[in-house]
Amino acid sequence: RLVLASKSLRPLPDKHRGLTDPEARVRQRYVDLVVRPDARTAAYQRATVVRSVRDSLHARGFTEVETPVLQTVHGGANARPFTTHINAYDLDLSLRIATELHLKRLVVGGLEQVFEIGRQFRNEGADATHNPEFTSLEVYQAYADHDAMRLLTQELVREAAVAVHGEPVLRARDAAGRLVEHDVSGDWPVVPICTAVSHALGEEVDADTPVEVLLRHAERHGLDPDGPRVWGTLVEELYGRLCERVTSAPVFYTEFPAAGAPLARAHRRDPRLAEKWDLVVNGAEQATAYSELTDPVLQRRRLLEQSLLASSGDPEAMVVDEDFLRALEHGMPPTGGMGMGIDRLVMNVVGGSIRDTILFPLVKP
Repeated sequence: RLVLASKSLRPLPDKHRGLTDPEARVRQRYVDLVVRPDARTAAYQRATVVRSVRDSLHARGFTEVETPVLQTVHGGANARPFTTHINAYDLDLSLRIATELHLKRLVVGGLEQVFEIGRQFRNEGADATHNPEFTSLEVYQAYADHDAMRLLTQELVREAAVAVHGEPVLRARDAAGRLVEHDVSGDWPVVPICTAVSHALGEEVDADTPVEVLLRHAERHGLDPDGPRVWGTLVEELYGRLCERVTSAPVFYTEFPAAGAPLARAHRRDPRLAEKWDLVVNGAEQATAYSELTDPVLQRRRLLEQSLLASSGDPEAMVVDEDFLRALEHGMPPTGGMGMGIDRLVMNVVGGSIRDTILFPLVKP
């Protein structure tokens, strides 16, 4: 006998070709999943990556927590927020751009190893590597520093790759669309950004290099620096163009200018630098970490400097979160913190695009 389980009013695409239009695959994900096995595999692989990260952290004694999505003061990153309004309190709110400041409050409260995997919202562009709504991991560990976070991050990424592939490999597509694999079984390179920029330029660059010299290098490479033309901004512009974009296999770039990391501790050997690293894979940042700034007086000064940028019309500048500063004033232990994009981690593990790794990415109507 034959029983009709449900009505199907629209025919599926050709069973051999499926949905051939990439736009249609995103806009009708439900059809794409039905007719294309690779789409279903990508969904399962994402779940495997997230489960691996969560299990790896639980195995190391970290506690998973949840922090507010609706916030009265957005902070923890330089980004433009989405804003909304709560009628009950007649109050303007922001969707969070990062979980950092609330997780640090928990470290102050005695939760010494915490993490959150959650949605962040940034009112910015959408392209092959960005989505306005995305998933990130943030991890904080008391009595640790950026070096401890570097070792932890290397293990988390490697274990996620093994969970998906059975071996420690990351994948990417080259310009011709061919699949390229990176063996990530050993220790990954750790390179100060001044060393990387010096190698790319063929000329020594360090914290004493005059701004005029950096400007000449920037102009020679067609760069028009966005922001104040100071040492830190110029070095990071050169790094982004000459180093980050051409990095394929994982590299930890370290010793960033302190001026660009207001929530990070100054480097113990040179206060002009920060104890910060970026993990770069396939030409984009995969994760970043700090030895966290725990001095409430210095943190207040830095946030006030950021708020001046906000008052001058920069919508992405951080503003002063008085409750966060009040928490720091109760005493925060030395702490290492790390943030990692989960969507990009899935991209780098399976070799897809951002639209392959997010089931329902935001698309223009």
